[in-house]
Amino acid sequence: MIRIADRVKNLPPYIFAQVEKQIAEQRAKGVDVISLGIGSPDLAPPRFIIDALYESALKPGNHGYAGYYGTPALREAIAHYYRNRFGVELDPVTEVRPLIGSKEGLANMALAFIDEGDLALASDPGYPTYRMGAEMAGGGFYSMPLREENDWLVDLEEIPADVAARAPIMWLNYPNNPTGAVAPKEFLARAIDFAREYDILICYDNPYCDLTFDGYVAPSILELPGAKEVAVEFNSLSKTYNLAGWRVGMAVGNAEAIDALTVIKTNIDSGIFRPIQDAATVALTGDQGWIVERNMIYQRRRDIILEWLPTIGMTAETPKGSLYVWAKVPEGRKSDELALQLLEEAGVWITPGTAFGEYGDGYMRISICISEERLREAGERLSKI
Repeated sequence: MIRIADRVKNLPPYIFAQVEKQIAEQRAKGVDVISLGIGSPDLAPPRFIIDALYESALKPGNHGYAGYYGTPALREAIAHYYRNRFGVELDPVTEVRPLIGSKEGLANMALAFIDEGDLALASDPGYPTYRMGAEMAGGGFYSMPLREENDWLVDLEEIPADVAARAPIMWLNYPNNPTGAVAPKEFLARAIDFAREYDILICYDNPYCDLTFDGYVAPSILELPGAKEVAVEFNSLSKTYNLAGWRVGMAVGNAEAIDALTVIKTNIDSGIFRPIQDAATVALTGDQGWIVERNMIYQRRRDIILEWLPTIGMTAETPKGSLYVWAKVPEGRKSDELALQLLEEAGVWITPGTAFGEYGDGYMRISICISEERLREAGERLSKI
């Protein structure tokens, strides 16, 4: 008998891997499933980014190990992006670390900071990796409820002092997944003060900062005074540049924390494929104007969903950012039960809020990563149930 580690036995399967299986089963039965479940951009990146990948891949020397720390050019490009986009100055050597997609950085951050008995402060509803990373590292997590009446902001005063004392890290994420909420700078300033009081490192997950609507401009937490003392920000080219499958992201900010993360990474991976790093460099430093038009496409899709939601008895606030609409289910319905019903009766999959934590019950997350035509068809199908 093989012996599997307890962490595997005790860890629940990743929700979106399970969802893929459920959708595949329906499609195997001949159902034309419309999936509104995952935030994977369906639009192609601009040609100049693809050309950069191709040109780099033609060079024979670019297919070996690319180095543990990211190319100097990519680190400089990340610093350039933060300077131009947020007015934040970063040392490319000590305050920037490229990632194989930001998700691996989120998980590895727990290995760098969580010991047995420690807690990660994780928003609920929130991205599952915030919680699961801590459990895989041998610690645990404390759920920080996000509530509609509090504009989906963490109530820092609600966190017990003894819990905060056990927490080396706190996860914050705005524009938020799954709620689409945004955070004012006043809230970020309070979070920095809270982190300083309890010696907590803020891990600020910011992959949706360039996916915003109606004129809203999302900040970096590193814009705030004193943020570098207590914060690391995670960002990704997956959403902003339509490069989800390429797996390239970044961690930036507090140099000591970046160094700790690097110790973990250098023992686990061997860096990002060189042509992807070269293309990412071009993406970050090249023309950014196309992003405005791309965001208008997403905004139109968002508005289509908001139009048909009332026809199925659901409501939602208009999100200013992210790739999702966070919809309230009809009174008395359970999110997970409703999600299965919609899949079986309409061939439409929408992720239940419980996928993001217990406080997500009563809501569903609807992705806008699908064409306007299919979004309208989804609404028509759902309205007939």
